[in-house]
Amino acid sequence: MKYLEEVKNLLTDVLHLGPAGATLTADSPLLGSLPELDSMAVVTLIGALEEQFGIMVDDDDISASTFATLGSLAAFVAARAG
Repeated sequence: MKYLEEVKNLLTDVLHLGPAGATLTADSPLLGSLPELDSMAVVTLIGALEEQFGIMVDDDDISASTFATLGSLAAFVAARAG
């Protein structure tokens, strides 16, 4: 997946996951599985994604399915950056 590693690195940095971030795969669950990914972290992460990838994320674009797994988040970025 095109943006998987970049999204993983950004997620690791934003959430301060440290070495645990290196273990994330495309199938790793995010929302509800990472205690660090609370509502404020989602807002911070969206801002970081917009800045890093030059995309715009509307409120209507944000859903639990977008943040379900690392792969779904990377696919979302890929679709926006397309």
